[in-house]
Amino acid sequence: MRILIFGAGNLIFADEGFGVHLIRYLQAHYTFPANVELYDGGTLGIMAAHKFDDADCVLMVDVVAVTGEPGTILRYDKEDILLKRLPTKLSPHQIGVQEMLTLAELRDCCPARVTLLGIIPECYDTSTELSAALRAKLPVMAELIVAELAGMGETVGVR
Repeated sequence: MRILIFGAGNLIFADEGFGVHLIRYLQAHYTFPANVELYDGGTLGIMAAHKFDDADCVLMVDVVAVTGEPGTILRYDKEDILLKRLPTKLSPHQIGVQEMLTLAELRDCCPARVTLLGIIPECYDTSTELSAALRAKLPVMAELIVAELAGMGETVGVR
């Protein structure tokens, strides 16, 4: 099974860059099997749709622009995304996950399993640093990703 871990976000707007920061955190702290690809999707949005073509499973990480306590992690599955059950657009950079998955469905190349692990941001200030609230959630989100992979039978090493 080919698994894509896709981190989205804009690194110059503080918490907006959480997905990219998470990819870097994973690269620094873990080793992954050859069938697991870590991908910094940045703000590419629909321009990165081709990455979905090669994957059987996608785990996406991005901020979610919803009301709630900063650092709260929310989970959305493929059906939630395609049926527009998300409460709002995910983040300011988004031309969207929904549009990307819809295009993949139309092209008949959408992965069977797609999961979005979203996190509520605290701040969108111009900064390359995460807020303290989200920085503290990097290891928590990393462990969620490792647990997802373990549930699929994948073994992740610790550096």
